[in-house]
Amino acid sequence: MVKRFVSDGSFVAALLILTCPLACSQENPESAGAIRVRVNMVSVGVIVTDGEGRFIEDLQREDFHVLDNGVEQPIRYFSLDQPSHVLLLIEAGPAVFLLEGGHLRAAYSLLAGLSAGDQVAVVKYAEGPQAICDFSADKQVAAAALEHLNFNLGFGALNLSESMARVLDWLDKTPGKKTVVLLSTGVDTSAPVSTAGLLQRLRVEDVRVLSVSSAGEMRTPATSKKKQVSSPAAILSAEQFAAADEELRQLTDATGGRAYFPVDAKGFAAAYAEIAQIVRHEYSLGFSPSVLDGKEHRIEVRVTMDEARERTLRVDHRQAYLAKPGQ
Repeated sequence: MVKRFVSDGSFVAALLILTCPLACSQENPESAGAIRVRVNMVSVGVIVTDGEGRFIEDLQREDFHVLDNGVEQPIRYFSLDQPSHVLLLIEAGPAVFLLEGGHLRAAYSLLAGLSAGDQVAVVKYAEGPQAICDFSADKQVAAAALEHLNFNLGFGALNLSESMARVLDWLDKTPGKKTVVLLSTGVDTSAPVSTAGLLQRLRVEDVRVLSVSSAGEMRTPATSKKKQVSSPAAILSAEQFAAADEELRQLTDATGGRAYFPVDAKGFAAAYAEIAQIVRHEYSLGFSPSVLDGKEHRIEVRVTMDEARERTLRVDHRQAYLAKPGQ
């Protein structure tokens, strides 16, 4: 399926080809069963870690309990090794042009840590999103896109919320696990109503957002030579940095994701390495809604283990879904 969007009325800004791993899903009986009931299936990606941040890898279907508005639902689908679509959404405005590239070079830690079957796409944004490379299981394609990524100079908009909403439109018909890795300062020139609408939408989407702040190097700039660019996004007050950080947290929290705020190349590499592990350790659960009333339903996932371990578990997952007829 090819999706196209036009910016400034007539200019075709990007083409994004979204592939789907349907053939892989049909290779085993359990996946085939999931496909037969997919029209009424709510997918829930779950990350489980212990008190020290270690991923819990040995859980079985019976260890999970999914509640829909407080009512437990039978789990119809369960998998730990389903391939994932990972979309890198990278701020490419004037602010990050000042940086020396460590935040991008560290992204190779993410590519190296993903599974062979995971597919990666790269999209940049400033005023709006622009696709750089399609989804591909060949990680070298994404690496080449990062190597040749260009940034906008001078004054310009950084429409984070509007760009993220457009990306969600692109991903809407993509089945399976979906993760957006957002590399951004968190500065957002979108209208407040766009931000509020995005947060509401993220609550009910089956997409996990993991954000990495690129503003750390701006807060503690090195004394080495820097490119001089006049931009309101490049010079922020402490209050503006705090507001940008809070927006990144809100975007990730709404999806059961995590936000990272590294300040140097080592911190960026560690963040991306952990993100790759999150993608690889995401349990995929599915349940069939018992009521399709067109309303937002709250999702809660509980993990049953022995009492000593249960006290320290962290369970991350999407907050809600829309119980639309024909879900």
